[in-house]
Amino acid sequence: MENLFHRVSIRKYQDKPVRKEDITEILRAGMQAPSAGNQQPWEFYVVTDKDVIAQLAKASPYAGCAAGAPAVIVPVYRTDGLRFPEFAQIDMSIAQENMWIMTDALGLGGVWLAVAPVKDRMDAVRKILDLPDTLVPFSLFPVGWPAEEKKQQDRFEESRIHWQ
Repeated sequence: MENLFHRVSIRKYQDKPVRKEDITEILRAGMQAPSAGNQQPWEFYVVTDKDVIAQLAKASPYAGCAAGAPAVIVPVYRTDGLRFPEFAQIDMSIAQENMWIMTDALGLGGVWLAVAPVKDRMDAVRKILDLPDTLVPFSLFPVGWPAEEKKQQDRFEESRIHWQ
């Protein structure tokens, strides 16, 4: 549970590759997430090609930091065959958080860069990865060895708890 209180947004990465085994563990954690009706809408594109990463870094005004990452995981979700399509983005959020916590547990860093629900960002990622119409881009998740240190904020605020 320590990683819940350690995880931070890392936007600067060392010029050092991430092992395939580590990325697989990150994706295993993502796929372990609960989902509405157990629909598991997720698919994941793992991008290590520097040219494609550079393009993804331009898909959002906030994604420039992705250009320096050795890998970018692009979670996408299916639109066909879902029992509860209206919950797909919630399912993806849970998977994304699991991935981020595992990334921290492995000593790596990452940052969740929103793509959905912003249409122009989703369209840009769709075009870069040549995604079929049945897959919807959800986020960009640059991953790498941190080249910066940050301390997580204590976000606990007791005044936001309401007992009845």
